[in-house]
Amino acid sequence: MSAKNQALETMTAEDKAAETLKRVRRRRSIALAGALALFALTFYVLTIVKMGPALFDRGL
Repeated sequence: MSAKNQALETMTAEDKAAETLKRVRRRRSIALAGALALFALTFYVLTIVKMGPALFDRGL
């Protein structure tokens, strides 16, 4: 039996609930971060598209 399996067997119901809650929060945080990144990327792309090709023809 591996150490991880043995540790899971010795956990109380409260510890298991806390561990489950921790995993759920982490997944939700990752999902929110991904949504925020997609939102920012969408605004970036739409801004470039709205400016059009003239953006790249301008003199510096």
